[in-house]
Amino acid sequence: MRALRLPRADGTIQEFTPGAAAPYDPPPGPPRSRVCFAAAHVVADPLAPGDPEGPAQLDWEATLAYRRHLWAHGFRVAEAMDTAQRGMGLDWPATQELIRRSVAEAAATGGGIAAGAGTDHLLPGASLDAAVAAYEEQCAFVEGVGAQVILMASRALAAAATGPDDYARVYARVLGGLERPAILHWLGPMFDPALAGYWGDARLDAAAETMLAVIADNAAKVDGVKVSLLDREREIALRRRLPDGVKLYTGDDFDYPGLIAGDEQGHSHALLGIFDAIAPAAAAALQALDAGDRAAYHAILAPTVPLSRHIFAAPTYHYKTGIVFLAYLNGHQEHFRMVGGKESARSITHLAELLVLADAARLLDDPERAAARAALALELAGVAQ
Repeated sequence: MRALRLPRADGTIQEFTPGAAAPYDPPPGPPRSRVCFAAAHVVADPLAPGDPEGPAQLDWEATLAYRRHLWAHGFRVAEAMDTAQRGMGLDWPATQELIRRSVAEAAATGGGIAAGAGTDHLLPGASLDAAVAAYEEQCAFVEGVGAQVILMASRALAAAATGPDDYARVYARVLGGLERPAILHWLGPMFDPALAGYWGDARLDAAAETMLAVIADNAAKVDGVKVSLLDREREIALRRRLPDGVKLYTGDDFDYPGLIAGDEQGHSHALLGIFDAIAPAAAAALQALDAGDRAAYHAILAPTVPLSRHIFAAPTYHYKTGIVFLAYLNGHQEHFRMVGGKESARSITHLAELLVLADAARLLDDPERAAARAALALELAGVAQ
């Protein structure tokens, strides 16, 4: 096994040799006690002509192969979410093709799928009525191809709404037109600064009251709500106030083990970007949880938490770079290129630490391959190997 020279946060260069390969095999089936979605990333076509600001161009086979990897580990796929660079390079035409292809692949493999519907094809400055129409257009597309709707938080709605009543009207209108219950989506400003003040108030307690009222008024059309605020106690409080039958899907990539495990008053389900990166370990942990072995569940997931906190470190919206780098290290794609050139969004020091933490979490499928690929990235950054 080759030793790598890694740049460290203190400015030094240290030698590092990866340890043992990941020990996890695909489980016999999906988890029984929790509903778990992995928000999947997309693979850019590295040889496509154009520039990073042009239309998104994807490597469809590698993109779909990663979804097959997630289904093989028992996860449902949350398609076309922010993990797939929605609003950060993935435009609506490419999103439609992505959803269409992924739904067809899900049908062929028996995998579960839901897909994000939003308003991201609108130009800045759109009216509230335009936001409603955009939501309706995207929801109709998602349901039309056979996927469950994840009603994404809308930048256009956040910009046009004048207060909580506007959110109540928009969600009632959009949810009322759906064929089946949707998953709502509260994405905090750490994931997207344009969503600050969502639900009509920058105060999170007040915003939560508006969201809970929207859910209560439309409970028959709400399967659950994904909460991505990175606030464990707030999530638990919200979970305990949801109507019967409405799920809380944790989007907390910092404290997911405890939130999914739950307490005597309930538990969270999951819709997580980090499950894209840690699928083998997470699948094994969820199987242990199903079997009632909480000690094994926590033992498997505990070393993944430092990795996740690193990947999702501020600025959190650049977490996609770490997700894709780990997929590259593990051989799921042949390059480290991203839609919109976002592979440059994290430093080589950040990526070096990611390698160390992924190794500690036993998430390197082939450590020799991972080391060879990391060496290429390090050399390119000027760290001689």
